[in-house]
Amino acid sequence: MLTVTLPTVEQCEQFGPVPEGVRLVAWDVTTDAASPADIDAVLVPPYFFSGFELLHKLPNLRFVQLPSAGVEHALPHLPAQAVVANGRGIHDDETAELAIGLALASLRGIDDAVRDREVQRWESVLRPSLADRKVLLVGFGSIGHEIAARLETFKVDLTVVARTARSEDGRDVHGFDGLPALLPSAEVVILIVPLTDETRGLVDAAFLAALPDGALLVNVARGGVVDTDALVAELSSGRISAALDVTDPEPLPAGHPLWSVPNLILTPHVGGFTTATDPRVLALMRRQVAALANGEEPENLVAR
Repeated sequence: MLTVTLPTVEQCEQFGPVPEGVRLVAWDVTTDAASPADIDAVLVPPYFFSGFELLHKLPNLRFVQLPSAGVEHALPHLPAQAVVANGRGIHDDETAELAIGLALASLRGIDDAVRDREVQRWESVLRPSLADRKVLLVGFGSIGHEIAARLETFKVDLTVVARTARSEDGRDVHGFDGLPALLPSAEVVILIVPLTDETRGLVDAAFLAALPDGALLVNVARGGVVDTDALVAELSSGRISAALDVTDPEPLPAGHPLWSVPNLILTPHVGGFTTATDPRVLALMRRQVAALANGEEPENLVAR
């Protein structure tokens, strides 16, 4: 019998037909499992960033499914005997739409209009459109592809950058080494790279200084991709703007300068936190359970 845990009873009920030889159990990974020796596979709850030590109490654990595309918060803390899969594909649509939403809100001054309403001020201001902007998309993985597809409908001048230069989906993708030449003309920069040793602090003081006056930085990747102190300095000068769904540190503590700097829209890491999340998580987990039951390799493996 293959025992698989899902975070909630509701998810177990919504799972649908279970393959022969598989048993579903509700366990949210926050308290000791009732029968740890029986558990073979675990779906980690969304937005679960600590407490992985409980998985080390499962002697027969052989598969861990993360609901996030990013894995840097989990891999160092997972049992060595388990293979690990990430949630590639789960959050593509919802994160892509937030990236576009943040760009539009900042460019079109929607945040200012909300504040004006609170004081009953009616003020029309000429603002840049997303249309015709030179947009630099940094990251061209699963979510990056979806952001690019949406940007095309807004008639932007799009340039794509990834770790390695290549031709993909009819696009010329530049490598990271091409960034210095691309930044001075980038009016909007959208970040959607994974957090790795190579990308940590990628957006540093030199990166930001190379951007033209009035540029907008949108980060839906990870907070650590941006040097926070350098960004605070640029925002405080009023030279550029930013829209962030992620920060470093995170959650953002009270009194942090990012709470009060100008020209910033801030959302609390909700790119992958919508009504679209659970159905996509369950759809992936159904495929993963079927693969495990059939002795096949699951999707999205990131560590063995």
